Amino acid sequence: MKISCEEASHICTKSQYKEASFWEILKLRLHILYCKTCAHYSKRNGTLTSLCDKAGLNVLSKEDKECMKKDLEKRL
Repeated sequence: MKISCEEASHICTKSQYKEASFWEILKLRLHILYCKTCAHYSKRNGTLTSLCDKAGLNVLSKEDKECMKKDLEKRL
């Protein structure tokens, strides 16, 4: 069940957006037990997520993004 650091970072990012499966999270937790670099990355990623949640950031809807895209294409 060993994973690479690259896969661990990918799972960490998925976990941040609550897209990681139970097994992926389990693999990540096992990996960070012996990989201090990934443990540090995971901790920093969690801190960033927490700060973004507290900031109450808003994102554009898909419709707004499409509207902006069309507007930019017209200008070019």
